[in-house]
Amino acid sequence: MSMTNYDSLKQIKIGFAPTRRNIFSATAAIEFANKTREKLDELGVNYVDIKEVNDDGLLYDDDGLEKITEKFKKAKIDGLFIANENFGTEYEVARLAAKLNVPVLLWGPKDEAPAPDGSRRRDTQCGLFAIGKVLRHFNVPFTYIKNSDIDDPAFSRGMIDFIKVCNVVKTFKNTRILQIGTRPFDFWSVIVNEGELLEKFGIQLSPIPLGELTSYMYELIDKKDSRIEETKETYRNWADIKIKDEDFTKVAALKLAMQDKMKEYGCNAGTIQCWTELQREIGILPYASEALLQTEGMPVTCETDINGAISELLAESATLGDERAIFADVNCRHPENENGELLQHLGTFAFQTAKNRPILPPSHFVFDYPGSAAFEAKDGTYTLVRFDGDHGKYSMLIGNAKTCDGPYEQGTYAWFQFKDLNRFEAKYVYGPYIHHMAGVRADVVPILAEACKYINVSPDYYDPIKDKVAAYWYGDLDSILDDEQKHK
Repeated sequence: MSMTNYDSLKQIKIGFAPTRRNIFSATAAIEFANKTREKLDELGVNYVDIKEVNDDGLLYDDDGLEKITEKFKKAKIDGLFIANENFGTEYEVARLAAKLNVPVLLWGPKDEAPAPDGSRRRDTQCGLFAIGKVLRHFNVPFTYIKNSDIDDPAFSRGMIDFIKVCNVVKTFKNTRILQIGTRPFDFWSVIVNEGELLEKFGIQLSPIPLGELTSYMYELIDKKDSRIEETKETYRNWADIKIKDEDFTKVAALKLAMQDKMKEYGCNAGTIQCWTELQREIGILPYASEALLQTEGMPVTCETDINGAISELLAESATLGDERAIFADVNCRHPENENGELLQHLGTFAFQTAKNRPILPPSHFVFDYPGSAAFEAKDGTYTLVRFDGDHGKYSMLIGNAKTCDGPYEQGTYAWFQFKDLNRFEAKYVYGPYIHHMAGVRADVVPILAEACKYINVSPDYYDPIKDKVAAYWYGDLDSILDDEQKHK
């Protein structure tokens, strides 16, 4: 996995709680806590420190615990970083983590060699074992970085990846989705349990009738809202426009209408009943409007696919927003490549994902209306994601696939090669997944898998990579993959 833009790290706030235990050297613990602070500064981490809670700036007693808890809650931290600077005080660490209910990262700097007289100053690794056990007693899920030197690449990678995990968790727990219209009758596969999403995960839906959107869209057109022309110019910057100006105006107005309604109802994503009543009311398809919303970080999915919108939010948040998503139908097998599969839709890919210059065409073979978008997605390795569930159980299907050559397709599309398409297909047939999937051009499988432990969702893989994903966090995945290649 590649490092992210460090500027993106600032959107997540980490509570930094270095800890020590009295029987080991306080001076050494303070020294290593300061080294940790310097490294966090170097990485560009946005963290809340505890230097003022006591003379050491470390967690080790109840008095410090109360001050730290109050400070972190007031700061509204998104994650907790426990740096075990010597053996650490495991019960204070667990008490703090249990009070905060945020993702927890545990790490300790590798111990020096014993002194010539045989004494040791810190015993950090042993303390990690104790802290891990007590966190389990407190039912606190946590992530850890292997016991390593502060300048070991494992620390930097683990810290940045933990911030991405925090962003996934934060996004998931603060999701509210604008549901525009009911699901199309023919799409029973997108049935969701609204009450269950709220009760289990705190995910809220804001349903509005289709007419509320379309009447507001016409309002914007009738009053000649100045943003319509601005939006049309934005489209021209991204794409070649091949539709009549009257229809183009509707595309821009529909984009603004969905955007305004998401803001009005406090939503970070939306879904829409995209056919066929919508076409009777306004005469266009919504997909080009969705494409620009996707581009601007306000994803809207089709066929009122609520779980699809959640999938897209998860995929993008795992990249800290550095990559925009495609949202696609998983459609058909490649005519020649036995492990190739078509992922496509009528325009629900963000424009940033385009390999060639996008087009707004006059129609699409599925629906003879304007309002779609057309381009092929960029080449590369993608993480594909589907959050879904039924019968009270929820899981996230995740894995990687690489783009491959394939026939031209109308709309937005990409051909992907899987390691074993039969295995992927079986996962989809047996469910609980449906034919819609989100994807980002980055390898964020370990990030999403680790986030699952904090959101009460089971990670699921369409390739047998569970052990490799676990090894990414506590080992060196690159070495594991190298060993695999040697044995081939």
